[in-house]
Amino acid sequence: MSKEIWDLYDREGKKTGETYERHFGNFKNIPEGRYHLVVDLLVLHCDGTYLLTKRSEIKDVYPGFWEASAGGSAVSGEDPETAARREMFEETGLVPDSLELVGTSFSDKSHAMYYSYLAKVSCDKESIVLQEGETTAYKWVDKAGFLAYVDSDQAMDAHNLRYCKYIDALR
Repeated sequence: MSKEIWDLYDREGKKTGETYERHFGNFKNIPEGRYHLVVDLLVLHCDGTYLLTKRSEIKDVYPGFWEASAGGSAVSGEDPETAARREMFEETGLVPDSLELVGTSFSDKSHAMYYSYLAKVSCDKESIVLQEGETTAYKWVDKAGFLAYVDSDQAMDAHNLRYCKYIDALR
């Protein structure tokens, strides 16, 4: 992994002027009351299907889990939308037709400030390019398959919480 520098934010979402260098698993060492910016994207195809990707076994959080998300940490200088577009392209090879911010939240446990987006795409569904070290497989699921995933013990609870209003409206 290349060197990654994060801007740090306070609880109001304002940059503090401090930065933090990421190393494997060291997000837990971010100072108390400081947060790094994380984006996640629920990818919805124009045909009504959702993209699920399988996380690499070498990830420091949720290794080997399927997730209904692309995303990751913003690097220093990035705003949330720029980070969302970059992360989505890096992890899937896709460029969103549109991004809709569906929620923001904080996690004291992971020292993260989350921006959660619905990313709409109209791409060739077989054009996914998996990012080595990030994801190992993908599949598209319809609404029923997405909701079954969300309700399963394989879903990432933290992700479900960030998208709970969207998921509730979908039901």
